[in-house]
Amino acid sequence: MGSELLNASIDVSESFRKQDNIYFNLSRVAELDAGNGRGRLEWQRHAYKVRTSFNQVMLPFERTTSWEFPPEYEQDKVLPFDISFISENVMRIRFSGSGALPDLRAASPMIEQLDQGKWTVKEDGEHTVYESPFGSLTIEHNPLRMILRDRSGKVLTQTKQLADQAGIVNFEPMPTSIARSSADLKRNMALSLSLAPGEAIIGGGESFSGMNKRGQKLKLWMNDPKGIMNNEMYKPVPFLMSSSGYGVFVHTSAPVTLDIGQSYTGAQTIYVGDDLIDVFFFLGNAHEILGSYTRLTGKSPVPPLWSFGLWMSRITYNSQEEVLDVAHKLRENRIPCDVIHLDTGWFDVEWRCNYEFSPPRFPDPKAMLDQLKEQDFHLSLWQLPYFTPTNSLFAEIVEKGYAIKDGDGKLPTEDAIIDFSNPEAVKWYQELLSKLLDLGVSAFKADFGEGAPLHGAYASGKSGRVEHNLYPLRYTKAVYEAGKRGSGRGENPVIWARSSWAGGQKYPVHWGGDAETSDAGMAATVRGGLSLGNSGFTFWSHDNGGFVTRSPEELYLRWLAMGMFTSHTRSHGQPPKEPWEFSPEFMEVFRKIVGVRYALMPYIYAQSVKAAAEGLPMFRALCIDYTQDPIAWLLDDEYLFGDSLLVAPLFHKGLSSRKVYVPEGIWIDYQTHKAYEGGRYYEIEAGQLPIIVLVKEGAAIPHVPVAQSTQEIDWNALEFVAYVANANKAEGYVCLPGGELEQRSFDVGQGSQSGLRVVRA
Repeated sequence: MGSELLNASIDVSESFRKQDNIYFNLSRVAELDAGNGRGRLEWQRHAYKVRTSFNQVMLPFERTTSWEFPPEYEQDKVLPFDISFISENVMRIRFSGSGALPDLRAASPMIEQLDQGKWTVKEDGEHTVYESPFGSLTIEHNPLRMILRDRSGKVLTQTKQLADQAGIVNFEPMPTSIARSSADLKRNMALSLSLAPGEAIIGGGESFSGMNKRGQKLKLWMNDPKGIMNNEMYKPVPFLMSSSGYGVFVHTSAPVTLDIGQSYTGAQTIYVGDDLIDVFFFLGNAHEILGSYTRLTGKSPVPPLWSFGLWMSRITYNSQEEVLDVAHKLRENRIPCDVIHLDTGWFDVEWRCNYEFSPPRFPDPKAMLDQLKEQDFHLSLWQLPYFTPTNSLFAEIVEKGYAIKDGDGKLPTEDAIIDFSNPEAVKWYQELLSKLLDLGVSAFKADFGEGAPLHGAYASGKSGRVEHNLYPLRYTKAVYEAGKRGSGRGENPVIWARSSWAGGQKYPVHWGGDAETSDAGMAATVRGGLSLGNSGFTFWSHDNGGFVTRSPEELYLRWLAMGMFTSHTRSHGQPPKEPWEFSPEFMEVFRKIVGVRYALMPYIYAQSVKAAAEGLPMFRALCIDYTQDPIAWLLDDEYLFGDSLLVAPLFHKGLSSRKVYVPEGIWIDYQTHKAYEGGRYYEIEAGQLPIIVLVKEGAAIPHVPVAQSTQEIDWNALEFVAYVANANKAEGYVCLPGGELEQRSFDVGQGSQSGLRVVRA
């Protein structure tokens, strides 16, 4: 339509394609103190110039002179940069586009822990080389080239400059450069890095496109995609990981565009909507990279045990009577469940969130919460940070200055949007939540958060260009910390959040947004969850059966089965979602599927504790554990659930089998006990449940008898099930409530042992 819509995604790369902008392309090292890693770089002035060749018009860069008055502005730019080392496998490089570098230790909502590492340095006047046991960084001074190598000396990636372009034939890729806008003189920056043939790139946040981002362009500007079948994201994260053995984190909240070999197949170009590039490089295998990245940006705390049970919800339960009826029917029909979620309908007017139960429909919320507690249910409540003009809290928010304003001191949107960069607004907001926590509420759904306006003026003193992507971090932190103070049970809180940015894994759990109720929606959900896990998030969930329309029985059961093998699981969306609202046959299978999760609860909880400590996702792409397998980097329709389970959902209506790629080793079908030798594809038939789950040989998986809630689990009846074909030993992990993670080892060749059952393929 040609118009710019509010909160539309920003493509920073567009500012590097304008003929009326001035460009400064990275040229050489002007000076460098190798000992402290500080120096200055020369950026040479260029402009696009029209060139014709064989009846084709092109716009290559041409060296140009300054035409500015008064004539005291420099022809080229000599600007500071620095290199620092966080650990033996993590380095940080900062390029200034404006003449200043902020304090290296400056506080950041994205950074949890900044360590200091020691790398050795050698120099000969033309080269500076930094080395550690993990690899090296070589800086060639003129022309400038920064080359990252692994411990064997293999080149992983290197900067691309104008000097690397193919010249008369090809003017790609975009060089590492600064674009100075002729519209407002603001500067954006681009860092161009080489891509090797066959190299796969993963990460970038909860992206619903193919997991391997090679050949894609990601616009990291958080918004509400209104679904999961497009290229927009609720949870963009400026972190990427390469199959070559390195990771990249762009430390910024400004808009970022990642051109990952789309415009030029041999380069990934990082476009940053700011005059600073602050980038961390990580060396090692996927476990080492994710462990280091989450040490830097924060590891996920482990949510309480009850949060790993089933969450039952719909849009929406509208009365106290309805909530208690759902609780009664869950127990009456023996459907294991721990959480009932009240969505948009617990206020006087649906969606008008005023943090008060509607008196006509919820006459005694305390009594309701007490009755739920007696049945071992926790209650979760929906809320959002936007207040419409008819909301009873609107005037107070505006009058006390708790809302985001624009440059004129007015509201930038129709709603009053809480400014979470204002500490007083955060305190006021958390008091609203605390009253409900004191009443007995256990969790809050932190919905939305994608709408912080670009043209807003924030209490932080920053513009929306910086605060927009930070908004979900500030928002979910406020909700999470309110829960932390209000839990009073000596356990971590849990929230249910939709939007996020780098570092958001510190405030679990996040779910995948408004999924289309279709086979394609189910497949896109898996791709999004894998990409988010590849971006440092340990815990993640989604809406079983899809969100948008009523779930067909067959799709709902396939999706539910997949949902039992994600860290958290919720049935939510357009009604009905409760199993008794479908056929008796459906409810029987529903009960069996959920029962499998509750039987596996010791495995799920122990693996969650282990994954969180290591910074790994529970819902895990195969390439995280099988980094040397090139096929694993391309698979986004199957996954690992913890260390020992491989899960292949059924994505096609009416089909009970599918092709499954099995990685190295021997894997044993959880349902049929058939063994498969790894390194190839198999056509595998599902068992009684509509899903394929394989167990790594030698894994001892802890089980318990199925309970109706996690509170009722009989931990004294814990039993390890060892899955073996040829192995004589089996190992597994367990973490009893309130205890520490323990590894258990079993010699399965010595007959029966107490608390052990052996399954032989």
